[in-house]
Amino acid sequence: MRIWKYAMASTILGSALVLGACGGGNATQPGETATTEQGTEAEQAEGSVSGDGSSTVAPIMEGIVEEYAAEEPGVQVTVGVSGTGGGFEKFIQGETDFSNASRPIKDEEKASLEEAGIDYTEFLLAYDGLTVVVSKDNDWVEDLTVEDLKKMWIEDGTTKKWSDINPEWPDEEIVFYSPGTDSGTYDYFNEVILEEEDLVSNATLSEDDNVLVQGIQADPNAIGFFGYAYYLANQDTLKAVKIGGVEPNNETIETGEYAPLSRPLFTYASNKALAENEAAYNFMKYTLENAGEMAESVGYVALPEEEYEKGLADLEALKK
Repeated sequence: MRIWKYAMASTILGSALVLGACGGGNATQPGETATTEQGTEAEQAEGSVSGDGSSTVAPIMEGIVEEYAAEEPGVQVTVGVSGTGGGFEKFIQGETDFSNASRPIKDEEKASLEEAGIDYTEFLLAYDGLTVVVSKDNDWVEDLTVEDLKKMWIEDGTTKKWSDINPEWPDEEIVFYSPGTDSGTYDYFNEVILEEEDLVSNATLSEDDNVLVQGIQADPNAIGFFGYAYYLANQDTLKAVKIGGVEPNNETIETGEYAPLSRPLFTYASNKALAENEAAYNFMKYTLENAGEMAESVGYVALPEEEYEKGLADLEALKK
């Protein structure tokens, strides 16, 4: 597996990763057989599979799709990045075979899928630590509490200044950057930090995490939040803020010490697609077999191996 860390900055809002339609010069052609390391022959998969959803999950999926393309050139994989909520909307409409999510599926989304007659399986992919960041030019913020975050981010009709949080900090207006309302990261922050209160009305919202990165980089008075991998990819120009004295890193995210902002990442797949579409089944199997290594490579945290084994067992059960 190639080194992917810090390589996701090219993920673009609304674009799709369309990989696998063709392979490299040495790739086995669609319908041909390939020789495995054990010397046996395995027929190459053919077909297409489509997904959409979380921009937080996108770095993992982008790497998996490109590596999969080299192994299975007969399968075209298309993955959009419209946010967790936007991905579920397409999944409910039957437009996609799987939906990437940075939060668990909501009850109303479950109900809509049931109404649409779509059975699905939830697969865990990795752990993430939702990371609160400021510009490297911000030399006053090192640590915030959950109560500080609430005071800053909840809309209360006032103009928020840094000095409101700490009188020793600048008497300058805070500039907010947040994932958009279709983002699972927005939903997660809203649930565990804002407790369903309204987010500040003057925040810049975008489902494209790179837009948030660029805005925060350029303004010492800015603050925002997104997945841990996007912080790692830009740590030369961004500073991660400790939450309650705990900094986000692989250990604190995996153990849950980085609370309440540690969270699992998911993909939800259509049972019908997995049972009837050989390309969808093959791609999901490859995803579960490689998600841990890819997660670590792009800056997230792998699950315990037994979680991936459970996912593979659930997947295999759908084939019977």
